Amino acid sequence: MGKRRRVAERRKATPAVIGAVIAVVAGGAGFGAYALYGGAEAEGQPRTTSAGVHKTVKTGPLTAAEVQSAATRFLTAWQQGRPAQAAAATSDSAAATALLTGYAKDAHLKDVALTEGTPSGARVPFSVKATVSYQGVSKPLAYDSALTVVRRATDGAPVVDWHASVVHPDLKDGDTLVTGEAGTPPVKALDRHGNELTAAKYPSLGTVLDGLREKYGKKAGGKAGVELRVVRGAASKKAELSDKTLLELSKGTPGTVRTTLSPTLQAAAEEQVNRRKRASVVVVRPSTGEILAVANSGHGFNTAFQGSLAPGSTMKIVTATMLFEKGLVTPGASHPCPKTYKLAGWTFHNDDDSEIKHGTFKQSFGASCNNAFIDFAPKLSNSDLTKEAQEVYGLGMDNWAIGVPSFDGSVPVQSGAQMGASLIGQGGVRMNPLNMASVAATVQAGAFHQPYLVSFDVDHRTPAKAARTMSATTRAQLKEVMRYTVQYGTAVKAMAGVTGDVGAKTGSAEVDGQEKPNGWFTAYRGDLAAAAVVQAGGHGGDTAGPIVASLLKAGG
Repeated sequence: MGKRRRVAERRKATPAVIGAVIAVVAGGAGFGAYALYGGAEAEGQPRTTSAGVHKTVKTGPLTAAEVQSAATRFLTAWQQGRPAQAAAATSDSAAATALLTGYAKDAHLKDVALTEGTPSGARVPFSVKATVSYQGVSKPLAYDSALTVVRRATDGAPVVDWHASVVHPDLKDGDTLVTGEAGTPPVKALDRHGNELTAAKYPSLGTVLDGLREKYGKKAGGKAGVELRVVRGAASKKAELSDKTLLELSKGTPGTVRTTLSPTLQAAAEEQVNRRKRASVVVVRPSTGEILAVANSGHGFNTAFQGSLAPGSTMKIVTATMLFEKGLVTPGASHPCPKTYKLAGWTFHNDDDSEIKHGTFKQSFGASCNNAFIDFAPKLSNSDLTKEAQEVYGLGMDNWAIGVPSFDGSVPVQSGAQMGASLIGQGGVRMNPLNMASVAATVQAGAFHQPYLVSFDVDHRTPAKAARTMSATTRAQLKEVMRYTVQYGTAVKAMAGVTGDVGAKTGSAEVDGQEKPNGWFTAYRGDLAAAAVVQAGGHGGDTAGPIVASLLKAGG
């Protein structure tokens, strides 16, 4: 059922506990009998004239007594299992009734004890203790929450501002609480050598393990456990929030799923990204497409597989492939890179306003000189780059099936200046490290092999295919310019000491509102290819390059 993170049980001081017997407390902050049954006229309630027809809508700031009264009325009714009465003390009685009714009926929560904390203005914190009981198994649950009191629009009476988070802080509006058999059995994920992979050992794999459970939990022979979980509503699903486990009553029996991950490379990848903020990396095997490592500095979202970022100049590998195949240029051809180039009303600049007046295309590739690529735009059709990416590199077809959720890259058809920007990995082009590692792997192998984390034989998935293979001549040209980049270009420093059959490309992608660009780097060495991005890090050769080079060395 998606991301299952246990919520730590939290306890706090209990200044006032709602007991089974409700006592009137004069002049104090306790829960009085008036809160449940009302009095002659509770403060803040609508008043009528002698004719009984004219309502007075109370306005102005809430008093401390009004806040206390509304909170007490709501919390007391909730604790006593009277959802309708509790809901009547909120701003949305229908939504509140549904969720509070489900609290007992669907979540199987009983013996609810609510403890009010010290109010801060209109906000009233409270703690919750309850017992989750399902099919003879019971476990305690404790957590903190808070409510806010507002004036009801129709009459100005103080009521609880209703949101699902009042019931539990992990709930979004439209979500529900359910206790029962988990929708998906757990899985035990193994590396390529049969050793267990855990998020405790490899923190970056938390989202990957969640994805494996969702995909293979029911296919791997496991049995689901029993848990209290948040079941996401339509709005949360649209925001791509997964169901979340709050309490596990009984463990399920996990099934087993073997992955292609290398424990050596995975450990090295984790170490590398942990040294930097917002870094992500992927390592693949060019000859097969096996994913050997995936790591992210942040563990809440798998940028390495699911990110959608402009790849900057690493995209020039795909652009160069297209130019070589069309016969528009060769590596050694004389091809200057002007300081500026105007296209469809835009003026394009090179990094640091550099230029290459009398160089070759290979030199411009190695120096990552933008305008040596953009000045081919008038000779290209709007769809040429899109076709190249799809037909040779398998990108942007939305058909990769790697074993867990992933984004396959996007190279939309664009025109004018946007088409020119796409040639250098800006405009509408979007990629992630998985995509760019695959690009480098395709050059090294000479053909596209869809990356995968779980063997296709496990569930008989069909791997994505590229429509055609680049020619031997084009492959040789690409390897020539990528090797030149390692020996004399922007990858020299990062790739120092990486020997053998190597090639690389650096990239820097500008992002609106971001002071430093995203740094990209992709490279291959023998039967390894890797790509990394460091968001807001600066030039790719300085930031992402050392990550990739280190992993190519670690992989032998």
